[in-house]
Amino acid sequence: QVQLVESGGGSVQAGGSLRLSCVASTNTYTLNSMAWFRQAPGREREWVAFIYTRGTRGSDTAYADSVKGRFAVSHDSPKNTVYLQMNSLKPEDTAMYYCAADRGILGSLSRLRTDTYTYWGQGTQVTVSS
Repeated sequence: QVQLVESGGGSVQAGGSLRLSCVASTNTYTLNSMAWFRQAPGREREWVAFIYTRGTRGSDTAYADSVKGRFAVSHDSPKNTVYLQMNSLKPEDTAMYYCAADRGILGSLSRLRTDTYTYWGQGTQVTVSS
């Protein structure tokens, strides 16, 4: 069983930055696909960003339109960690942020779905005030 542990959340003012970390209990090279999702109160969990963590796919990344140009996802294989750098934060970015992973090589549609991922972290709260 793979465990994912997120950290780095907090409270910031609009325009500020945070960096979230997701540490996996196994070598992320074996996980292939990792992603960040978020869920605001009363709303469904939504996909934020995606990264391939293995081999020939390199560090291919993808982002939701709402965060493109502001967020960046990266991978540190020796540390078994995926990061989400969040800049120019807005109040609408306020949510619980979750790390997800799967051993499959997820395509452009499947990576957006919560039911695609086998492993999930417990979440870290991000609050952005105006």
